Amino acid sequence: MKSELCSLFAAVSDPAKTVNRKKTLGFVGVSLLALSSGMAVAEDTKPLIPLPPPSVSTIPSNGDVNPYGVAFVPNHFRTGGKLNPGDILVSNFNNNQNLQGTGTTIIRVTPAGATSLFYQGKAGLGLTAALRAVKHGLVFVGNMPTTDGTSNTVQAGSILVLDRNGELDGTLTDATLINGPWGMAIHDEGNQAQMFVSNVLSGTVVRFDLSFFENSDAVQIRQKLVIASGYQHRGDPAALELGPSGLAYDAANDILYVASSFENGVYQINNAGSLTSDGGTGKLIYQDNTHLHGALDLVLAPNGDLIVANSDGSNVDPNQPSEIVEFTTAGKFVAQFSEDANAGGAFGIDVDNLGGAARFAAVDDVTNTLNMWTVPIQ
Repeated sequence: MKSELCSLFAAVSDPAKTVNRKKTLGFVGVSLLALSSGMAVAEDTKPLIPLPPPSVSTIPSNGDVNPYGVAFVPNHFRTGGKLNPGDILVSNFNNNQNLQGTGTTIIRVTPAGATSLFYQGKAGLGLTAALRAVKHGLVFVGNMPTTDGTSNTVQAGSILVLDRNGELDGTLTDATLINGPWGMAIHDEGNQAQMFVSNVLSGTVVRFDLSFFENSDAVQIRQKLVIASGYQHRGDPAALELGPSGLAYDAANDILYVASSFENGVYQINNAGSLTSDGGTGKLIYQDNTHLHGALDLVLAPNGDLIVANSDGSNVDPNQPSEIVEFTTAGKFVAQFSEDANAGGAFGIDVDNLGGAARFAAVDDVTNTLNMWTVPIQ
């Protein structure tokens, strides 16, 4: 059975609404945000203790703003560095002058809500939502620089490889495969991984097959290729670029889901981990101009649904600003909630399955914060 995750968030945002526990399906309970606001909860609700704050600032000491990427540090992450399993990483796209494509920092947020600087790179990087950590102890993050904060000066960028202490191990560049890395998903198998990257400047999705080595931060690329192409893309004064962005990988079924902000839709690529050639755009499974407004980051929830953040970069609806939307993989709308009363707040999202609970994290670009919820799972 499945739940309407976002309907729980809707109840939190309006305490007058109630959550019918008999009608929720996979996620059961009330978020920590509800608990901290004094909302009544059922006696059988068992939140995690201690309760972290529902929201923390993502602005580091250098003043970077516009948080983009959100990534949980996975279980069994390699010990001995700054990061621990359950930490959340947040990448910043803008500098302290709010110029797009110039942010250089990644913030670490612990499960208790404490924040610290994990990484600070050279000026003008523009760290994107292509952000993931792997159990071997590495962090991958995309960058797409500009010199003036506009699409007129946007550059192809690269993917940075960081160790568990936030030190730069190397940079992955490829003139034919990396062109504006905007979103990322990783199938992590410990000593090897498949990294999927969306390119917003070329309308493609690429796959890198990687190997890792014991007691080493070295990364071997066994294979790299374009597995999807043909997504529309263009520069945009507000969103900088519109095109393929959020990626979510279903390892059990070898399916990659792609959110594209230009088409305002979500695509399904079958056999994504085994493709040996470009399969085009894949199958369009969800296109909904009522609920999608610049489909951006994307995650696969533990209940099997997909959750997408709307950038408001296209098809803007002033009555539905900063919407986070849940829908089934069959393309049926489930629920939605507005993260911010202003447009352009929703961007990076991620979810962590704790077994007995799910943690959901989403940045708010308007307030430069990371919002966090924990929902018990039945």
